[in-house]
Amino acid sequence: MKRSKGIRGMLVFLFLICLLVGYYFYLSNKVGGDEEEAEITKVQEALLRDLSRNYPASPKEVLRYYSDLLQCLYNEPCSEEELEQLADKAMELCDADLVSYQSGEFINRLKSDVKTYKDQDIQISSYKTSSSTDVEYFTKDGKECASLFCSYTLRKGTTLQVLEEVFIMRKDEDGHWKIFGWDEAAAVKE
Repeated sequence: MKRSKGIRGMLVFLFLICLLVGYYFYLSNKVGGDEEEAEITKVQEALLRDLSRNYPASPKEVLRYYSDLLQCLYNEPCSEEELEQLADKAMELCDADLVSYQSGEFINRLKSDVKTYKDQDIQISSYKTSSSTDVEYFTKDGKECASLFCSYTLRKGTTLQVLEEVFIMRKDEDGHWKIFGWDEAAAVKE
């Protein structure tokens, strides 16, 4: 009898341990299962960059971030508010003279262009900037400037088209490279 009480006690103890372990796993999976990890979209990721603390250090990096913004604008679904925020971020990368020249028409032209691209199902599938060694630095009117190329691959269905642009950047008073202007590379070569 004494032996069966010891075995019964041991079984009850093991049963209680199993219940506790099972309950622990139940709670662990319940908490993990109910919480969905929020995925950050490309648009949100582009908007999260704080340019006041993390401004691109080189003309190439400015052009890369600007091109990322363009891809978000033209390729990703975004609300009217996100479109305006992306446009504001793009304008932060532009020289003050360009911003004043563009004034309020920039947003309207951008919205129209984005709508046209989306209506025609055209996307910027990729881009390629000049290598760092291909950036041409020069001085104009006492300001440091840089010239570099970017090739955008546009896709409409299965058709690809390459659009080459040359960007001119100018350093501002804070030492940040800002987009001063751009044009099609073919127009610049002529």
